[in-house]
Amino acid sequence: MNSLERDLAGAARAHRELEATIADLTDEQAREASVLPGWSRGHVLTHIARNADSFTRIVLGAQRGEVLEQYPGGREQRAGDIEAGSGRPAAELIADVRRANDELERAWAGTAADVWQRQGVATTGPVALDDLPFRRWRETSVHHADLDLGYGWADWPIEYVRIELDRMTMLWNSRLPMGLTGLPAEALAVSEHHRVAWLLGRAGIAGLEPAGLM
Repeated sequence: MNSLERDLAGAARAHRELEATIADLTDEQAREASVLPGWSRGHVLTHIARNADSFTRIVLGAQRGEVLEQYPGGREQRAGDIEAGSGRPAAELIADVRRANDELERAWAGTAADVWQRQGVATTGPVALDDLPFRRWRETSVHHADLDLGYGWADWPIEYVRIELDRMTMLWNSRLPMGLTGLPAEALAVSEHHRVAWLLGRAGIAGLEPAGLM
């Protein structure tokens, strides 16, 4: 299995796990706070769905030979769409996530080998199409834990954690002066899951400031 196949499979598994967690979500639970400051669970679920739609937009555009932006209206559109959808009933939120997941997976399934080498434009700049499946795997797994519905960062698949750890460690090192690279000893002393959660801003480590990468 190559890295693209691995990431497509990982993202699809993350979709199914999230859908199982929210299958019986109530309206009351949807309005309760997530672990993200200022966001309810409705905000998180709406964001997860809109993220999938934005990736579907990039993929379908690439299939037509177009290089499209993830959110045509930029971060303002992203924030507005999340706020607008956050207060919907639980049944609508669940259906939206399932639809968005399905449409993205169908778009990926219809992508020819040569198209995967094309690009789109994410909120952070140009993005390779074949990096989107991992980004979606991350988005779904991390925000699944943000819902605080019995699934936390300790439940992230070890395969995802080890890939993410390599990526985040490279990012950490890229921001340090030459010769001073490497994660702090305190970070190396905790589990891989805990280390990734710290790097992603989802957990603290005694003796360390937030990683500040995300």
